Amino acid sequence: MNFEYSQKSKELQHKLSIFIEEHIVPIEEEFIAFQSDATNMWKRFPKMEMLKQKAKDAGLWNLFLPKDYGNLSPGLTNLEYAPLAEIMGKKIWISEIFNCSAPDTGNMEVLAKYGSEAQKNQWLTPLMNGEIRSSFLMTEPQVASSDATNIETSIVLEGDEYVINGRKWWSSGAMDPHCKVAIVMGKTDVNAHRHQQQSMVLVPMDTKGLKIVRPLSVLGYYDSPEGHAEIILENVRVPKENLILGEGRGFEIAQGRLGPGRIHHCMRLVGMAQYALELMSQRTLERETFGKKFYEYSSIRHEIAKSQCEIEQARLLTLSAADKMDKAGNKEAKDIIAMIKIVAPNMAQKVIDRAMQILGGKGVGQDTYLPHYFAIARMLRLADGPDEVHMYQLGKSCIKKYGSNS
Repeated sequence: MNFEYSQKSKELQHKLSIFIEEHIVPIEEEFIAFQSDATNMWKRFPKMEMLKQKAKDAGLWNLFLPKDYGNLSPGLTNLEYAPLAEIMGKKIWISEIFNCSAPDTGNMEVLAKYGSEAQKNQWLTPLMNGEIRSSFLMTEPQVASSDATNIETSIVLEGDEYVINGRKWWSSGAMDPHCKVAIVMGKTDVNAHRHQQQSMVLVPMDTKGLKIVRPLSVLGYYDSPEGHAEIILENVRVPKENLILGEGRGFEIAQGRLGPGRIHHCMRLVGMAQYALELMSQRTLERETFGKKFYEYSSIRHEIAKSQCEIEQARLLTLSAADKMDKAGNKEAKDIIAMIKIVAPNMAQKVIDRAMQILGGKGVGQDTYLPHYFAIARMLRLADGPDEVHMYQLGKSCIKKYGSNS
């Protein structure tokens, strides 16, 4: 691949960085104070809509959607989007300002790729306009949901409606006051082939029988306002037209959705790790112990050097994965997507941990993003498939490729 960013990507990187400095940095402390106030739990930051409009006006909107989607896309490849996601990752809360935050990005790709015209008009258009938010209901507490064929939620056709029953958790985005629709994965035919039992259906969040049981925290972080919810679906009825693509296509849709989502997470993780590297490097110039500045200690230099190496390795692997997706498609890129999904969260967790150690007490308090980023990196070793599943599949692929006697 060509490791030189396109001129279009370079211009957008510059434009995005300028936008952050001019419009986001000045109100960052105000945002942090708002989030830190317990009375604001599940409330939206008052200036979010204003910032989103400014991003729209600046042409920094829906940058994530690859150019394969035609008029819906701003015309970027995955490779061109990668450095933009990295920049957003350095301040993880700002992705929504550019309509580039999960789970909406994945849900928009599902609707753009698989949705009917009616579904696109009803849900994709307001999502792409940033007027509403959404959730994705796949994971279940009763089964190991890393194997999507285990999903037990039932989706049964009765007349002109589908009736849904089940319990979901880690339903990201569901707590947001602007969350208006969920994509729900369940089984329509338990007797079909194991990869054709599942289907996906659109469920408005105000549908009778859909009940949010509780918000879930990630190592103590609730990620308000979008959050992560445990949800009960009890005799939830939706029109049969809400089915996406067709019965038995849920596993296929899940594979198409999670590939791009995984690489978006990895792009942002590189940004989080870069933030940590810059923070610990700056700290070495400010702190002194036993008559020496931190930067004079070889042990600290080693930690910073290792971090730089590991970040660059993950960055290049991420770019290589993005390039493969652009040139060969998501299916052909599945091995390298698995590689980066294994590498990036582990890398970020290690780098952030080093930064926390170098910053000392400040590194584990609320004055930096480090503790929250550590929690995110640890969680992303589970989300969109745990390390073990990706290593299992990647190992299987490697053995098939290299283990023959030919």
